[in-house]
Amino acid sequence: MKNIVIIGATSAIATACARAWLDPQARFVLVARHAERLQQVADDLRARGAADVSCIPLDIDRLDAHEAVVRQCVETLGTLDIVLVAPGTLPDQQACEADAELAVREFTTNATSVIALLTRVANVLEAQRGGTLAVISSVAGERGRPSNYLYGSAKAALSTFCEGLRVRLRRAGARVVTIKPGFVATPMTAGLPLPGPLVATPEQVARDISRAIARGRDVLYTPWFWGPIMLIIRSIPKRVFNRMSL
Repeated sequence: MKNIVIIGATSAIATACARAWLDPQARFVLVARHAERLQQVADDLRARGAADVSCIPLDIDRLDAHEAVVRQCVETLGTLDIVLVAPGTLPDQQACEADAELAVREFTTNATSVIALLTRVANVLEAQRGGTLAVISSVAGERGRPSNYLYGSAKAALSTFCEGLRVRLRRAGARVVTIKPGFVATPMTAGLPLPGPLVATPEQVARDISRAIARGRDVLYTPWFWGPIMLIIRSIPKRVFNRMSL
């Protein structure tokens, strides 16, 4: 039996992961901001054969609500086998440049609030001495690009946090998988001028996530080619990088 918590469950990638994990023995707790959309995801899973699906609404920026939600997950499932943490937004970079308060709100949603929640979940996995915490970050956190450095800086903070957390939890027999997708065709990226050959579907990413967790990976670039791409981007000298339009 697998006990699975999905936080940010209404995102396209998270929903695809839930479908990939469908199994007669699987039990789900779905957590997300919008209760109506959350219920739609739950109904979809039940229609596909899921027998045990619970929903918990959570605005991740409500830090004071985190403890109760994590406690409810534990009370519902007992042991947490997989916790997928997938909430996030795609900020308007120019709007954030013009509005400092907006920049802070977007950074908080994509980094600070997620880190706060991860801390509470990590404490549960450490206490139960097992489980996998899978966290969706982004290749955008690999290097600060002028086109999306607010989003990228939040993901960089999240990835670095996960790197340290991985070492801590390994001592307790629990694992942390940092997931770094590239371009994915989701409602969040709809309308953006993305390079077609590099764009993955949520289903492709979900399959990669499922395999990475099963194989005990620490870091996943998905699709696979983003690993070499980001290696090249990280290797570009600063004086050259600063003249590029990325």
